[in-house]
Amino acid sequence: MFKTAALALTIAGLAACSSTSDTEEMPMETNDTAAADAAAAAARAEQQRLERERMERERQDQAALNTTVFYFDFDVAEFQPSDRETLIVHARNLASNPNRRVRLEGHADERGTREYNLALGERRANSIRDFLIVNGASRSQLETVSYGEEQPAVRGQTDSAYQQNRRVEIRPAG
Repeated sequence: MFKTAALALTIAGLAACSSTSDTEEMPMETNDTAAADAAAAAARAEQQRLERERMERERQDQAALNTTVFYFDFDVAEFQPSDRETLIVHARNLASNPNRRVRLEGHADERGTREYNLALGERRANSIRDFLIVNGASRSQLETVSYGEEQPAVRGQTDSAYQQNRRVEIRPAG
C-alpha cells in the first residue's frame, strides 16, 4: 500500500513538472511574437511617416513651381531673399529635366527712361538666371528678355501698381 501511494505521488509529481515546462515555454513564444509585432508596427509607422514627409515635400515643391513671378524693390536688380527657396526648387526642377527650357522676362515700372528700364529689366532677369545656374540649371535651358516698362502687369501710377510691375516672370520657352 505504501509503495502504491509513493508511486502515485511520483507520477503526479512528474505530471506536474511536465505541465510546468509547457507553461514556461508559452510566455517566451508570446514574448517573441509580441516583440515581432511591435517591431513590424514600428516599421510601418516609420514608413508612413516617411511617406507623409515625401508627400509634403512634393506639395511644397509643386507650390514653389507654381510661383512664377518674382518682385523687386524700386531700382533694384536683386531678387528678394524670401524668394531664394522657391528659386532653388525651380533650379532643381530644371536640373532634373534637362529638356525643359524657360524664358525669364524682366520688367520695370514706368519711372525712369525707357532705356534705363530696359536695362533694369535685363539686370533683373540676369540675376535670376545666374542664381538658377548656380543652383543646378544649365545655361542652355534659360533665355532672358527685358520688356522694361513696355508690358506692365497693372496700369496705373500708384505704389501698388509700380510694385506689381517690378518683376521677373518665368515662362516656358517655346
